[in-house]
Amino acid sequence: MSEPRRKLLLGAAAAAALPAATAVSTGAWAAGSDKPEKEEVRIGFIPLTDCASVVMASVLGFDKKYGIKIVASKEASWAGVRDKLVNGELDMAHALYGLVYGVHLGVAGPKKDMAVLMTLNNNGQAITLAKKLADQGAVDGASLAKLMRQDKREYTFAQTFPTGTHAMWLYYWLAAHGVHPLKDSKVITVPPPQMVANMRVGNMDGFCVGEPWNHRAIMDGIGITAATTQDIWPDHPEKVLACSGDFAKKNPNTARAVIMAVLEASRWIDANLQNKLKMADTIADKAYVNTSADAINQRILGRYQNGLGKTWDDPNAMKFFNDGAVNFPYLSDGMWFLTQHKRWGLLKEHPDYLTVATQINQIELYKQAASQLKIAVPKEALRSAKLLDGMVWDGKSPAKYADSFKLKA
Repeated sequence: MSEPRRKLLLGAAAAAALPAATAVSTGAWAAGSDKPEKEEVRIGFIPLTDCASVVMASVLGFDKKYGIKIVASKEASWAGVRDKLVNGELDMAHALYGLVYGVHLGVAGPKKDMAVLMTLNNNGQAITLAKKLADQGAVDGASLAKLMRQDKREYTFAQTFPTGTHAMWLYYWLAAHGVHPLKDSKVITVPPPQMVANMRVGNMDGFCVGEPWNHRAIMDGIGITAATTQDIWPDHPEKVLACSGDFAKKNPNTARAVIMAVLEASRWIDANLQNKLKMADTIADKAYVNTSADAINQRILGRYQNGLGKTWDDPNAMKFFNDGAVNFPYLSDGMWFLTQHKRWGLLKEHPDYLTVATQINQIELYKQAASQLKIAVPKEALRSAKLLDGMVWDGKSPAKYADSFKLKA
């Protein structure tokens, strides 16, 4: 991309990120020309702790405030979420960032224009290793790499969707410790709620998944936490609220209303410990995550253990709001997943990174919703972070960044 075009796109994105000069009253979104085009909104979710803001928006009635009704639909797998978003059975979904980008570019199944309305959470995923590996001394990335060099066999690791966040965290972590995920191991896809059962019967040596399934593996005595994803990238983007590009274009008022309801729920969750505990009790129910509340509530409070006696308090535990810092759909967040898709051969050529991110991430809609709720919006659509291996990602030279890794496809 030419530098003038890059600046033009970034300038447009930055302009979109600035709060609106004038703001209509909250009630106006549910009346007159701002009335939601579709009042009942079917939103898919996977049984994971980070579905909480979507679920609580419905349970606490924040949806009604904006003239909509959220119908939360429990789904069995990310492939099922993808298919239902593509064919219109779901209006929106709690979705993996990389799933949305993969569908948009046609590398994650059927190709369809997609939209990211907001980020739902940062942090809060982990990499679990089987207890049998821990018994052999593999308790973190370095000791796993050492064991794999010494005890040569086929090692199997599971992620939740080929272009998804868990696949990218797993690959990044392994590669940072000198293990080529695609050459030195076998990688399989397993839906999140089935991870623990599959590890129990010996189907994999390790997995990367969202909570509560890492903590559940410890509670059940079958796995240990080798790393958290916030160890890989502090305050990393994780799940997003997604819909098809067509849905966002045809139903902007509905999209804005859902963003506002979910933002309110996000703010409510992060407001205090009592709310977090109430959220854990709510989503533990069979209708949602279907586990015990104690599998959810410890890590949501930042209270971690690795299953081998080590405990710690993590200030970078799962965040849903953090004064709105979580929810802005940064262009650089989406672009990062594209760089990893290129790194691991899911994309054969470099895409036009910034253009793709600008097409997908609905900064203008998010800005309108956030300004209604007086939630701060960043001035820049790119952000910078240093990852586990010391590499800095700032979104400015994505092709160069993607090509710079020693271990790649």
